[in-house]
Amino acid sequence: MDVPKDVTERILKLRKEINYHNYLYYVLDSPEISDEEYDALMHELRDLEERYPETVTPDSPTQRIGAPPSEKFAPVPHSIPMLSLDDAFTDQEVLEFDLRVKRFLRINHDIEYTVEPKMDGLAVELIYEKGMFTMGSTRGDGYTGENITANLRTVRSIPLRLIERKLKAPERLEVRGEVFMRRADFEALNRKRTEQGLAPFANPRNAAAGSLRQLDPGVTAQRPLDIFCYGVGLVSDKKFSTQWEVLNTLRQWGLRVNPLAKTVKGIKAAIDYHKKLEAKRPDLDYEIDGMVIKVNRIALQESLGAKARSPRWAVAYKFEAAQTVTRILDILLSVGRTGAVTPVAVMEPVRVGGVVVSRATLHNEDEIRRKDIRIGDWVIIRRAGDVIPEVIKSLKERRNGSERPFHMPETCPICGTRLVKRPEEAVWRCPNPDCFPRLVKHLTHFAGKTAMDIDGLGHKVAEQLVTAGLVRNLADIYSLKLSDLMSLERFAEKSARNLLQSIEQKKHTTLARFIYALGIRHIGEVTAQLLAERFGSIQRLSEASRRELEQIPGIGPEAAGSIVAFFQEEKNRRMLQRLLDAGISFRETTREKTSPLDGRTLVFTGALSSITRKQAKDIVREKGGRVASTVGKRVDYLVVGENPGSKLEKAKKLGIKILTEREFIELTGMAHNSS
Repeated sequence: MDVPKDVTERILKLRKEINYHNYLYYVLDSPEISDEEYDALMHELRDLEERYPETVTPDSPTQRIGAPPSEKFAPVPHSIPMLSLDDAFTDQEVLEFDLRVKRFLRINHDIEYTVEPKMDGLAVELIYEKGMFTMGSTRGDGYTGENITANLRTVRSIPLRLIERKLKAPERLEVRGEVFMRRADFEALNRKRTEQGLAPFANPRNAAAGSLRQLDPGVTAQRPLDIFCYGVGLVSDKKFSTQWEVLNTLRQWGLRVNPLAKTVKGIKAAIDYHKKLEAKRPDLDYEIDGMVIKVNRIALQESLGAKARSPRWAVAYKFEAAQTVTRILDILLSVGRTGAVTPVAVMEPVRVGGVVVSRATLHNEDEIRRKDIRIGDWVIIRRAGDVIPEVIKSLKERRNGSERPFHMPETCPICGTRLVKRPEEAVWRCPNPDCFPRLVKHLTHFAGKTAMDIDGLGHKVAEQLVTAGLVRNLADIYSLKLSDLMSLERFAEKSARNLLQSIEQKKHTTLARFIYALGIRHIGEVTAQLLAERFGSIQRLSEASRRELEQIPGIGPEAAGSIVAFFQEEKNRRMLQRLLDAGISFRETTREKTSPLDGRTLVFTGALSSITRKQAKDIVREKGGRVASTVGKRVDYLVVGENPGSKLEKAKKLGIKILTEREFIELTGMAHNSS
């Protein structure tokens, strides 16, 4: 039936009023009406929408909860990577950061920085289209997150529609923020869980992360989550000049920004504010673990750019970690995937930073000697970065003479192979690639979610396979038979068939995943992606020289040397060939050196009509080019689609060659290939 005009107008007015009062309450902490008056507005709106269901829209305040439970979270690529930050733990490290920035920019005057509390929560991205919240995702690996839109809609401090009283919202706005749980809410939630016979959460961060990753949004809606927004990704129709302008504009649009953020002139002022924040930390009603320092001017940020994993224009200055005292009962050795033999302190269990710990890293033999740590010592431990337990110092005054010094053995405690140590390293290593823990961890890494993604091949199964002698080399998993798995403990026919099926299905992967799965030292996911984009095939990568590798932005001498050493090792070459012979395949590009995009940098702006933005970026990489997100002097081409943004004007000023979508397709040869 037709909706009366006065009803439509009333519904629109109610929504606008409710959104405004949400803004006052959640963003400005300055409500103008009582809870009862707010509830009355919501009740009236809900009643009208029930009577006229055709008026319900996704951005209505009544629609925060309503999505059915999901079976799993779908992957969501970030149009601009959500990079992590480098950490600093001392004033000296922060001063060095400032010097690096000035050296890179070739300036010697004080830089203006924004300083913002570093929230201890879960990083997310919110996407608004024409002012409406349309999608939300986790940070994930920085390049791809998980779609948790339905869960984020339940967070009441996230507006479903932006406030546009003073400033019109852009066509598309990507907002980065941190979802967290306040201390009082966390304690109340844990009391409730305990009463229900459920395990309490370890800390507010775990509670927030666990709440957002519920498959049922109804569960998330019952959790008291909040958000502070700290930045943007892709923004159309709007250009910011400073980070401070970003924060203030987000506030105007109704998004919560931490009120403790401010700008300072010079790095010493930033250090002073860090001390004030640390003193204020115990009195805050939410957890922070440091302060983020960002170069304020966006133009300077763009000039500084980013390394493989982190921007050069920002640093996370961490607070002193939570500390406590306990006693070392023994020192054991742990053999890692790369052969590193690490001393680990076995301690009397103690609670630190909200978590009970009984083991802590001692890093290496040199550190043990420097700190004079002995078996039986009382020690101070902390959670480094509030995460990894480590021993800070021994309390020598509490010794009674029963303490024993630790001596590094000459041979591997597992396989008996003689340990080796390079002159430039402090770490002893077991050089035997078949050493039990090395092989188990290597196999687990190879099968991991961000590597070959083989379901059912976790650490325990890897241990079983290596113990039974079924796997002595990564390639052996592709020779496993049903009878092999059925002979292992806890393997029924169904689980055995499922594992074999997953091994077979996951043979077809991406080159980047395969490179990462090989477990080459110093090669993480981001570096693996760089290598895949640059070389296009495992054969070309295996033949690369150290000099050629070091010329790739983001790949340093250590990573380059490690790659060359890996492919020079005869045993690794044989393993690689066996893996390929087993049927592992991935799209290998066959571009020629004469490709017009070889070594070129392209930026896209506006909507493409004949292909998707992802397809366009993929073809650039296949042709040896690079895709950037911002226009700068190093950009060779700007590809322009419909309704281009401000990048077009900037490109014209810099004299960058402009390509239409058709010209881009012709340049890449896509038009010829599709004919």
